Amino acid sequence: MNAFSPTTLALLELMAQAPRGPRRDGTFALWLMVRLLEDLAVTAPPVDRTFRRRVALLEKRLSSLVLSPPLRRGLTGVLATLKEAARPEPAPMLSLLAAPAREAIGPETGDLLLRASRTLR
Repeated sequence: MNAFSPTTLALLELMAQAPRGPRRDGTFALWLMVRLLEDLAVTAPPVDRTFRRRVALLEKRLSSLVLSPPLRRGLTGVLATLKEAARPEPAPMLSLLAAPAREAIGPETGDLLLRASRTLR
């Protein structure tokens, strides 16, 4: 049984093809964020403390990556929403990441995130 969704598998393939640097780091950052958002969509509401810890760990991991400014802004905005919302909706957050991903990594990544957001609705 495969624990990854088609979106996360596609991001893994893009990451494997990307050369080292901001493009690969950006794809990895998106992969981490998509995993968190998809988990929100398929599991019961998370325990508040556990969820806050997972968001904090994601934020810490993303801080060490070399990301393009548009992608960093997009990820920071989604992280802020995750911290503030009582029960965040993952689909709108994925669609918010599509434009920065398209600009920083490529059009296929932006389209991939839009399809994933439609799937989660």
